[in-house]
Amino acid sequence: MSRRFVKTFLLAGALALTSASVASTLSERSISFISPYPPGGGTDTLTRMLADAMAQQTGWNIVVENKPGAGGNLALDTTARAKPDGHTLVMAQTDNIVLNPWLYSKLSYDTFKSFAPVGLVASSPSVYVVAPKSPYNTLADIVAAAKEKPGVVTLGIPGIGGTGDLLGNLFSKEADIKLSHIPYRGWSQAFPDLSSGRIEIYTGSVASLLPQILAKTVKPIAVIGEARSPSLPNVPTFAEEGYPEVKQAIWWGLAAPAGTPSEIVNELNEAMKKAVTSDEMTQNLQKAGYDPIGSSANDMASRHRADHDTFGALVKDSGIEPQ
Repeated sequence: MSRRFVKTFLLAGALALTSASVASTLSERSISFISPYPPGGGTDTLTRMLADAMAQQTGWNIVVENKPGAGGNLALDTTARAKPDGHTLVMAQTDNIVLNPWLYSKLSYDTFKSFAPVGLVASSPSVYVVAPKSPYNTLADIVAAAKEKPGVVTLGIPGIGGTGDLLGNLFSKEADIKLSHIPYRGWSQAFPDLSSGRIEIYTGSVASLLPQILAKTVKPIAVIGEARSPSLPNVPTFAEEGYPEVKQAIWWGLAAPAGTPSEIVNELNEAMKKAVTSDEMTQNLQKAGYDPIGSSANDMASRHRADHDTFGALVKDSGIEPQ
């Protein structure tokens, strides 16, 4: 037996043992998926869907832990401080890991240095909706009304400084109009006002508003994304309506504490991608208003950096001061 063959054989054996030890480590105790928001919301729903799919596929014991507070900062801080062994992950998203560095003057974590991206899970475009009997049927209708009465047309947003607020400002800038932004704590608070006519438009993710759209309690006008949502194939994008710069969809991705070994990140990434891209999960995600992604860790890192810069410019343009 040649020395080269022996070395190759031993190397292959070592790699096999390494892979086995990683799988054994991840399965030896429960894995926490931390959801930055309360139970029942869009992020929590997505987190639980992914946890169930990955658990069924791998046999891992995955537990969803809700840690709402401080706009998602509590969940991110908990993850950043956790042991980097693959047993604590957070469902990061545009409205926390991207925006919070621009909205808070002091953070206990660094948005880039404190986390190891695992991969993008899904995205969901924002959608503008109106009451069923609203005279607005297109963005052109909204723009015409806003030009006729600057500052009078109202846009309900899920909080000041969030993606709804910032993208609303971007739309107003591109259309050369002025909308009056009315902040709400969420859709449940805004719905009565939209139904009664106290506000004329509301914006939220397709994932959060799809049940109302399908029930026809609201009417969709347009979605903010690179392409039409598979959940709303008949609803045009802002780009199709003449506003190509208004295209930033909301995304969700798994992140681990910085320092998590690359072999563990790879193991988690492969399990996540396999779960997200399965036929059953793809159908379930689209039914819930999400666009499945299942990306690499590098793709998530690139998207994080690009959106950090894009939304940072929008925050500055909006004149929002960090808290």
